[in-house]
Amino acid sequence: MKIAFSPCPNDTFVFHALVHGKISGAPEWDVTYADIHITNHWAIDRVGPDIMKISYAALPWVLEDYALLPCGGALGRGCGPLVLTRDSVLSSNNSSSDLSALSGKRIAVPSERSTAYLLFRLWAARNIPGGVGDIVVMPFDQIMPAVRDGEIDAGLVIHEARFTYSNYNLSKIVDLGSWWETTTGHPIPLGAIIAKRDMDLPALASWIRSSLEYAWAHPEESKVYIAEHAQEMAPEVTQAHIDLYVNSFTADLGTEGYEAISALLEQAAEANLVPKINPDLLKWPY
Repeated sequence: MKIAFSPCPNDTFVFHALVHGKISGAPEWDVTYADIHITNHWAIDRVGPDIMKISYAALPWVLEDYALLPCGGALGRGCGPLVLTRDSVLSSNNSSSDLSALSGKRIAVPSERSTAYLLFRLWAARNIPGGVGDIVVMPFDQIMPAVRDGEIDAGLVIHEARFTYSNYNLSKIVDLGSWWETTTGHPIPLGAIIAKRDMDLPALASWIRSSLEYAWAHPEESKVYIAEHAQEMAPEVTQAHIDLYVNSFTADLGTEGYEAISALLEQAAEANLVPKINPDLLKWPY
């Protein structure tokens, strides 16, 4: 069975047991490791594996053909994207009026089909007079060096950048996760696990949830596998990444998770950032 997910520690932690034949009754798995901006386009273009990790922001383009599974993804609190700059004058310690300095500036983002981008656009529309200037899409691991080196004015960062941006002498303008949580009361929907609708979806969800439960019960077993794909990430950063992005919502989105997803996609549709979805297509079980 073919699946695509990122090499990030949270994904390799969740899927380690499944792809290493440790889940009873599950088939063999053929894994493609790809960052989420790639899988987003695969899903939208209908060219990827039958099961993929994508951004929740890409769901409106794919829900007719792919179902959202209730487990395995990334949704939570305190785990949102950050907007960074090399200019400490724009740090989050200053007043919101300082944000006018971002008006017309060049901002790097990791994808235009990501939750991070949706949150940034929603936040910027309410907080940056006149709006930002050019949006530059680049791989997420290149954004902080580009901000540091003055190639762009500010950057939207995700993943382990939460723990490492000070290494680049950058300052935080805003934590978009905190902004979203304060504004709406909802957790942040980040990465979704989707599967073709003609598959055995309950079985898939059961296997993925069993893989997560195995990972929690046997955390030492997955460490080598995680490290192999962690892109030279320091062990303490790897563990912080897992601790932050793998949580109770990874096991089951639940009512709170589905409400958060609906709220994000409804606000984004109202802002003409994504197509409006049929809410029935989000429901589980199918």
